[in-house]
Amino acid sequence: MKSGTFFVLFFMLPVATEAGFWDFFYKDDDLLCFNSSGLEKDLRDSLFGQHIVYDVVLKAVTSFMTDSNPNKPLVLSFHGTAGVGKNHVAKIIAKNIYENGIESHHVHMYISEYHFPHKVMSDLYKAQLKAEIYKSVSSFPRSMFIFDEMDKMQPQLIDVIKPFLDYEANIDGVSFRNAIFIFLSNAGGNVIAEVALDFWREGKDREELWMNSKELETKILQNIFNDKNSGFLHSSIIDHHLVDHYIPFLPLELKHVRQCVMTEMHHLNMIQDYDLADEVARDLPFFPAEEKIFAVKGCKSVRQKLVLYAD
Repeated sequence: MKSGTFFVLFFMLPVATEAGFWDFFYKDDDLLCFNSSGLEKDLRDSLFGQHIVYDVVLKAVTSFMTDSNPNKPLVLSFHGTAGVGKNHVAKIIAKNIYENGIESHHVHMYISEYHFPHKVMSDLYKAQLKAEIYKSVSSFPRSMFIFDEMDKMQPQLIDVIKPFLDYEANIDGVSFRNAIFIFLSNAGGNVIAEVALDFWREGKDREELWMNSKELETKILQNIFNDKNSGFLHSSIIDHHLVDHYIPFLPLELKHVRQCVMTEMHHLNMIQDYDLADEVARDLPFFPAEEKIFAVKGCKSVRQKLVLYAD
């Protein structure tokens, strides 16, 4: 093909499609044509008890993925106790962006205590992490980075990430505005549980609880800042306002755990039995000690508990 012909064809490409320019350009390299309806369906069908997450994630991801010229990477911070769906939602997002979902070679998962276990090696980790992020985005702008146990991460490592998250981030000629960063953390989980419990004790419907209810988002940030053991506290990401959304995952009630059991029955090719699902769900620990409203481990041990009931 002559260069002049290529020039004409290039500028005929639909720059502002729903998927955005880069999604079109890299369509043949594991990147799906983003469809907000697919993301909405996955969140609706497989995420239980998290109406705030459903609303914020759907709007934030859709807005970012359909923006042909974002001014910064998408940065989401998920907060909540164990088993409430933080990893699950990260997988749902990846599933709707890449053909291979979370297994895509463009999705990079870091677990703090596994990938960065030794403080004395922090300088090596910093160099490696910086190089990996730069290399990934330079070769594929729509790369995704998931950091689990963010509250346990060394602050020096968190600060390595900071330049990549900034507005109009352009480092050595590489733009990071199309990348996605997701932080998973237990930080703020107890505060979220307390707010949810207050709502329950006041007789209010769970679905009435939103980001601005009882200053929920502010309380999450205050909890992070007051936790002297949190890497978040000593990093500069928060005070530079580089996180787009701090998203609270509410503690799960019995009915939500029951839904998780029913889903696991399907995954294990078991006959879906509501009474059995209820029995399995009730066999899990709940808190507070007197009211027993919220599942201590969310849906984390549902499959392991279910197999004990299987014939």
